[in-house]
Amino acid sequence: METWEWIVLAAGLAALLVLFIALVTIRRRRAHLKERFGPEYDRAVSDVGLGSAEKRLTQAEREYEDVRIRPLPTAARERYLEEWRQAEARFVADPGDAARLAERLVERVLEERGYPTAEDDPDRRLTLVAVDHPDVVERYRHGRAMVDGEGEGRTENLRKAMIDFRTVLEDLLEEDRTAA
Repeated sequence: METWEWIVLAAGLAALLVLFIALVTIRRRRAHLKERFGPEYDRAVSDVGLGSAEKRLTQAEREYEDVRIRPLPTAARERYLEEWRQAEARFVADPGDAARLAERLVERVLEERGYPTAEDDPDRRLTLVAVDHPDVVERYRHGRAMVDGEGEGRTENLRKAMIDFRTVLEDLLEEDRTAA
């Protein structure tokens, strides 16, 4: 074999090796994002496509490093649980008001923990929440949709919202996984 043929062969093998490494890296990143974000990964992919979703979630991981998520003191957790019991008790008399109270309670917990406010960018906030709480973000979205819904079955939808918000609240009040 001539020298130039060896050079072409070596260049071809090097290109294949680079391609292989790139594919492995992409697969690892994708697996990491799927594991870290759970259902939020699938939602993001269906909303904006694979490349944009992965870029957005990777950016959220970077942003999350700058957000100071704080653990809640025991007294604050107990206060929120008491407020939750009051919202639940109110459900029989006024389901709509109780569900809105529950939603605001979850939002206050998020703010006290240090997540950005929803006014800034609600989707960004939920993506940052999904970094640590991927399983409950979809429940939060579902609860909000049930509260905002109209028409037939309204009380049943509000009941579902209360269940969703309780799940989210319990997860956020759980002893801090982020600090551990």
